[in-house]
Amino acid sequence: MLNPIHKVLSTLKLNRVKFLLMGGQACVLYGAAEFSRDTDIALLASPDNLENLVRALKDLSAEVVAVPPFQLNFLQGGHAVHFRCHHPEAEGMRLDVMAVMRGLPSFEVLWERRTTVQLANDDIELMSLPDLVNAKKTQRDKDWPMIRRLAEAHYVSFRDEENTEKICFWLRELRTPVLLREVAERFPEFVERVADNRKFLGSLASMTDFDIEMALNKEEMVEREADRAYWKPLRKELETLRHFVG
Repeated sequence: MLNPIHKVLSTLKLNRVKFLLMGGQACVLYGAAEFSRDTDIALLASPDNLENLVRALKDLSAEVVAVPPFQLNFLQGGHAVHFRCHHPEAEGMRLDVMAVMRGLPSFEVLWERRTTVQLANDDIELMSLPDLVNAKKTQRDKDWPMIRRLAEAHYVSFRDEENTEKICFWLRELRTPVLLREVAERFPEFVERVADNRKFLGSLASMTDFDIEMALNKEEMVEREADRAYWKPLRKELETLRHFVG
């Protein structure tokens, strides 16, 4: 018998749903978290793929919980649609589906940058770690420690690779002062490339760890506010739907 997480993912695969695993379970597979029960996926929001998802949901005995309803226009508008599974092998598992996310490119671009891992004899497609980091830049308190751990895990795994894309990612996204300083000292020629995104990098040599933490906190506050602004009209739409359903 598959565990509940594997049951959900294998059912999606069996029904040829084109999706990318993201959220907590992707963080687990990238070595930045220990456990997550919910399944969060980015979905190709095409009519054919939604038909495939409908079949998978039927196999999982899944029902929509809360609002919005399961409709293509809500997915394309940036909403998440939430399901609860009642199949005996996945009882109580929650499946959250999104197609459009703030700060992320189209699904097709995300798909090209994906990571493939094997899980219970299935190839599972993950959102790339850099894209997952951007997806985690929300107003939620729990996401920011996870961003830090994801960037740390990436650096620890690839620190010996002098790859331009990876070095720029570390300089843009590391949130650990000692590691950020280490990368800047190792690759000073790359600092200028990303300084437009992190202006404080140019002064890193003269900054204390406390100064760096304060700069990172300011960066976080900007992203939190951008996320609040992004979700404000979407939340208003959800409130209208709740009132209508109620």
